[in-house]
Amino acid sequence: MEKIEKLRSFLSNSPEDPFLNHALALEYIKIGNDSEARRLFLKILTRDPSYIGSYYHLGRLLERSGETENAKAWYEKGMIAAKQSGDSHAFNELQAAFDDLID
Repeated sequence: MEKIEKLRSFLSNSPEDPFLNHALALEYIKIGNDSEARRLFLKILTRDPSYIGSYYHLGRLLERSGETENAKAWYEKGMIAAKQSGDSHAFNELQAAFDDLID
């Protein structure tokens, strides 16, 4: 919980910072608070669709929740964003996650 409190403190000064929000979402996943992590990932991607790392983690969270179709949709959105930014590594990770769901 110490990391969460520290991140919240940083966010009080920069509430829209995608890096801090992403880091906080990952901490929430670690403690099993998927609903708060989901809220943060959606907040990030609504404000900054080019924050590519959040697509993968949101997709994985949705998979764990049994929302396979929703996860596939977010992986697809992430692949588009990764392609647009020229991030082939992220594109390949998202493609692999997507392919795992359609096999």
